[in-house]
Amino acid sequence: MSAKVPNPIDAYVGSRVRMRRLMLGMSQERLAEQIGVTFQQVQKYEKGTNRIGASRLQAIAGVLAVPVAFFFQQDTTQPLTTEGLGAISGLEDLSEFLTSKEGLSLNKAFMKINDPNVRQSVLTLIKSLANASEPTVTHAPPAAEVPFGLRN
Repeated sequence: MSAKVPNPIDAYVGSRVRMRRLMLGMSQERLAEQIGVTFQQVQKYEKGTNRIGASRLQAIAGVLAVPVAFFFQQDTTQPLTTEGLGAISGLEDLSEFLTSKEGLSLNKAFMKINDPNVRQSVLTLIKSLANASEPTVTHAPPAAEVPFGLRN
């Protein structure tokens, strides 16, 4: 018997629940108590193993102080699709990042920045730092391409 693979949208919505819960520093137990389920059920919601019904999602949104739409946002200009969600492992990377001390701290600090221009500048800086840490391969041009003044 093969294990059931979570629907990518259920997993995505669950990862957004987890991300917001962690941003607030809330435990699974506390969220579970607030919405009237067990913490094991919250775990299943966050992994996408169990779907979150509409009324339950509304309750979760209220406890986490976000609109229901928050759980479906990929890009503020696009509706949620399965395109770009990739494999569940991609969602695990996001979850791993948000559960790390650095990831959670970076996310909390970034969310406190209200100015969109400053947010964009921070994003540009992080991208340039990430690109700078990637090894670059440089090749010397063949002798025929070296300008005449540089030949021996």
